[in-house]
Amino acid sequence: MRKTNIWSVMIMILFLVVGCSTSSTLYQPDPSMKKPSLGSGKPLLKDFRHPEKEFDLIADRLSKMTLDEKIGQLIITGIYGTTITERTRQLILEEKIGGILLFGRNITDSTQLLKLINSIKNANTSNKIPLFVSVDEEGGRVSRMPIELNDMPSLKKIGLLNNPQVAYKIGTILAKELNLFGFNMNFAPVLDINSNPSNPVIGDRSFGSSFELVSELGVQMMKGIQSLGVIPVVKHFPGHGDTVTDSHVGLPIINHSLERLNSFEWAPFKSAIDAQADAMMIAHMLLTKIDPVYPASLSHTIISDLLRNQLGFNGVVITDDLTMEAITATFKLGDAAIKSLNAGVDILLVCHGEDSTISVVNAIRQAIANGTLSMTRIDESVTRILTLKQKYLLNNNTIESINVQEVNAEIDRLSTDFRK
Repeated sequence: MRKTNIWSVMIMILFLVVGCSTSSTLYQPDPSMKKPSLGSGKPLLKDFRHPEKEFDLIADRLSKMTLDEKIGQLIITGIYGTTITERTRQLILEEKIGGILLFGRNITDSTQLLKLINSIKNANTSNKIPLFVSVDEEGGRVSRMPIELNDMPSLKKIGLLNNPQVAYKIGTILAKELNLFGFNMNFAPVLDINSNPSNPVIGDRSFGSSFELVSELGVQMMKGIQSLGVIPVVKHFPGHGDTVTDSHVGLPIINHSLERLNSFEWAPFKSAIDAQADAMMIAHMLLTKIDPVYPASLSHTIISDLLRNQLGFNGVVITDDLTMEAITATFKLGDAAIKSLNAGVDILLVCHGEDSTISVVNAIRQAIANGTLSMTRIDESVTRILTLKQKYLLNNNTIESINVQEVNAEIDRLSTDFRK
């Protein structure tokens, strides 16, 4: 019975999330579909047309994965240092980690960043599945790019301009920045509505205070990022715009009704889902009238019942960093990770401390052993993750050289739109 449930879940995910492709070997894309240099016009995503073939490929890959490989795919980890360390190699080679998230602490200049990402990908070559190499590159004050790259406008400035074509263009430039170095995932755009002037964490990271504005511009930026083969992760569901607490230091509390959330805070996320969003970040916040016990990132009601079943999101769900005080002040890290996975999350973000990542891996392994976490639940998430990596043709290919000035020229041309 368990085996039948696994295959049923996998078929559902593959048909609903991304459709299917014409390729014959998982992670061996046709050469004509490799990521191009800027402006080459070649396709960046798989052309999904044959669901049964894609199902066979991913089902075959899943059936051959070890338990350690499956557990590793459930985690994107932060690392320390500006060069690859032995601890990072351990996470990649021994823990089979599914992705890396780089911060400002990991980046000094363009040459260093390229070497770091190349070394991370080289370390992963013995693994069967490529890594998510991710970053928070929103534009404005949340930027991790090296100093050689020109600044991008904040979402607030884009909102004031209120031009969907410009929002799309900015999405493409963000993707070009990331493609320069070999990133393949961007935790952007922000779809929170800046409805509370006292909000300490969103502010100019939002397009504005209107859900119509945030919906339209957010979807266009998302599409621009997608168009050049970078995975956009829209954030922060269920909406961080009307909070007065920063989840880095405490647990935000929202007292809105389901009716209010559905008609306002969730409007941009529903628009993104309708526009085929691939991935979504879940925030650490307590919605007292929806689930008064668990934060959204640990809530089965919010993730599985509302986001999945009511809003129809079938893509990859990723937590905000589990090492934030919003979680660690109340929950043990391992317990939070298991609650989150059982709630329906696919990927756990563990950004601070390699030991934290190891503890999450061990907690998952123990939960599977004692029956707290089922293999059906694990396989459901791993299938979504493999499908997303296959859709975006992720690989371990390194980059020999970069041309920062080419992207800077586009940013300079973009600035004329903000002077009109």
